[in-house]
Amino acid sequence: MGFWQPAPLETLAGQADEVELKVVVPRRDGRSLGVDLDRGPARRVYFLDTPGLDLYRHGVIVRFRDRPRRRDDAVVKLRPVVPGRVPGWLRQTDRFQMEIDALPGHAVCSGALKERLGRHDVSRAVAAGRPLTRLLSARQRKLLAKYSPEGAGPDDLVVYGPIDVRCNNVRLRGLDRGLTAERWRFPDGSDLLELSTRCAVDEAVAVAKRVTAALRAYGIAPAAQQPTKTEMALLA
Repeated sequence: MGFWQPAPLETLAGQADEVELKVVVPRRDGRSLGVDLDRGPARRVYFLDTPGLDLYRHGVIVRFRDRPRRRDDAVVKLRPVVPGRVPGWLRQTDRFQMEIDALPGHAVCSGALKERLGRHDVSRAVAAGRPLTRLLSARQRKLLAKYSPEGAGPDDLVVYGPIDVRCNNVRLRGLDRGLTAERWRFPDGSDLLELSTRCAVDEAVAVAKRVTAALRAYGIAPAAQQPTKTEMALLA
C-alpha cells in the first residue's frame, strides 16, 4: 500500500486542493540519494510560543524563516483546521492557503497565512533584540489574536531556535517528479531528514505509491518515529 495509507488522504480529500506528502527517513539515507546534507541552500528557522507551548497545544504555529539569498517570510499556521469553520475574512485572503499534510499513518488539514518580509529582516530583528512579532502583518496578528489561548499574547512568547535547515532537490530513477530533502539540525544537536513532494489531492494516492516504489528501489524506508518538524523544534 506504500508508506502513506490511502484512508487518511481520502477522508480529508474534500478539505483542500493540495497534499504535501512527507516522510522522515534515517539520516544515513541521504547518502543513498546522493545528497550532501551539509550543503544546499541554508536558512535559519525560528518559532514563537509560550514557555508552556500553549500555542502549539491549541493548534497554532508561528514560524519565521531567515533566508540569506532570498526574502525572509513569516507564517501563522493553524493545524488542524476545519475549512468550514474558517472565518470569512480569512477565507477571502488569497495568502491563506489550506493543504493536507500527510505523514505515514497520519494526515491533517492545515491552513497557513504567509507574508513575505524583506531580506535580512529576521536576522536584523534578532541581532537588535526586537520582538519577532513586530514583523507579523496586521492580518497575521488578527489571526493570532483570534486563535491564541488566554495567556499567550505577543508579550508572552519566546523564541525557539535558530534551527539550521539545508534543502536539496532530489531526482530519483523511475520517478516523474522531484523530491525535496530537508535536513533540520536543532539547537540540541539532533537531526531530522524529511523527504517531501506536493501534488493535487485527487492524485495523492497514485503519487504516494510511485514515490514509495522509487524510495524502496534505493533501499529507503520510513524512520521508526515520524515527528513533524515543528514538533521536533518545540519539544526537542
